[in-house]
Amino acid sequence: MTIQQPLDKGAAAADLQNSAAVAAPAATTSNGLPLPARKEPPPEKPSDVRRRSYIILSFWLIVLCLGLPIWWKTTTIYRADLPLQEMLDWADGKACRPVFPLRISIQANALQEQEAQNLLRLTQHALDDLNDFSGHHLRLQLAPPAASENRDHDHDSVLTIRLLPGETTTASFDPHAPVLDITYPPNTLPSPTSSSSSLATYVAGQLRSTFAEEQATISYLLSTNSIPSEHRPQGLSPDVADSLSKRTTRSLKYAPTYHLTFSLFTSGPLPSSWDIEDAIHQYMKPVLDVLSPIHNFTIDTQVQLYATPGVQNQVLNKEDLSSFINAAEWPLSPSIGGAPTINFVVFAGNQTIAVPPTQDSADSSGTAPAPHSWLIPQWGTVYLLSLPSDTAHLSSEALKQPLLTFTSHLLSLTGMPQSGSLPLRLSTLARIRSADLLLRASSTLGSLARLALALPSISIPSSVADGVSKTMAHLRLACETLGRPEGLAHARVAEAEAERAFFEKSMVGQLYFPDEHKIAVYLPLLGPVAVPLVMGLLNELKAWRKRRREAAEVAQGKKKE
Repeated sequence: MTIQQPLDKGAAAADLQNSAAVAAPAATTSNGLPLPARKEPPPEKPSDVRRRSYIILSFWLIVLCLGLPIWWKTTTIYRADLPLQEMLDWADGKACRPVFPLRISIQANALQEQEAQNLLRLTQHALDDLNDFSGHHLRLQLAPPAASENRDHDHDSVLTIRLLPGETTTASFDPHAPVLDITYPPNTLPSPTSSSSSLATYVAGQLRSTFAEEQATISYLLSTNSIPSEHRPQGLSPDVADSLSKRTTRSLKYAPTYHLTFSLFTSGPLPSSWDIEDAIHQYMKPVLDVLSPIHNFTIDTQVQLYATPGVQNQVLNKEDLSSFINAAEWPLSPSIGGAPTINFVVFAGNQTIAVPPTQDSADSSGTAPAPHSWLIPQWGTVYLLSLPSDTAHLSSEALKQPLLTFTSHLLSLTGMPQSGSLPLRLSTLARIRSADLLLRASSTLGSLARLALALPSISIPSSVADGVSKTMAHLRLACETLGRPEGLAHARVAEAEAERAFFEKSMVGQLYFPDEHKIAVYLPLLGPVAVPLVMGLLNELKAWRKRRREAAEVAQGKKKE
């Protein structure tokens, strides 16, 4: 009987390994020589591992603690603090309600104190009933006794009404002062107990018609601005709005100074000289002096011989007028010294205009110009002067009609109202310009605020903040003094400061700076530097995790033993 011994597992494993070694031939080279055994790199010393970790950590500390703050400091965009909400309030008309209080003095030397007060009260009531624009207030007051005796205009009032006894009720303007003379029959005076009067109604109607154009113009300016609807005037007819739109398009944008260029162009060698200085002094200087409180004027003259117009036709049609100016050859500078230029051209030749004058070319007095001249909107006037062929010199008398035409067109180009006497029209122009400047400055502030909100990365220098602060300060003063001469001065400064702040050079250049440009700059610079740093950090983190895992396994094995 045979007894089987149990097989030792260790011996069996050794036999299997030996048999596998015998079965698997050793690796040899092509010559049959055995390959040398592959050598593993020596294990890293703990000091080398720590050194590598410290090097990677030092690079990242330099990047985070030194490089990043320097980059942040040198690339941070400075944005001055702007009162954005207050700027938007000005643009929306919430900061200032445009109100134009106008004081009108009444001189009634022939009336007793009680009669004058009663007439003033009834006239004020009739005027309030006719007024449908809350932003335009006409307030009547009795002139002081001294002014009534001297029959002078009260300079604190926009208009003085002189009530004079007469046979019929008439009204006429003084051509040299803002004074309205009204004659009345004695039987039109109201009694102390009456609630109405034909004279009061007549005076109120005259005042309404006198300031109707101003009210319509201010209403049009407010209606085209972004003010609340409750402050906008109602009832502006489409015809009036269209007429005011054409006048606004024709007139120049307000500027403190205009440059007037008087040019004589001739189709031949004659005339070669002209007395333009004397003609300006005689026929145009009085109007320039009247406009001096609102605008300053600089003047230059020139003579150009053998000037070829843009159109060679003997008779100019309506379509030829727009291309008559030969801008390529005629030396007409668009602006000198930053001031807008108004060109007045006298062309001495044999060309005439065949078309009759149109309503669009009417001058500021409401009459159509002569068929030998036409007004170019926002540019100036061209006057065709027919002369004998042997005229070598133009005297001031020969230039009288061209200069009178230029004067009329100058008033139209500056936006002068058409109704009333010249002094009254001048004061009306000052109030219209102050309202226009106030609205334009407010609109510019709103545009600047919306720009700052829409572009968070745009730089806002301190000069812009200073300009905004000055603009709002002068806007407040202009709003408080609307209707007075100082209101125009404050509105002028506010508009200039607002334009300067909005068109700041350092801001305008950044309006066209896209974010893609930053990527194109930073990616080629930081890419080659960031890749080794990031990969080194990732590899070091993997090695650290591996060392921790191995250390944990060793510690766990020791615990089991």
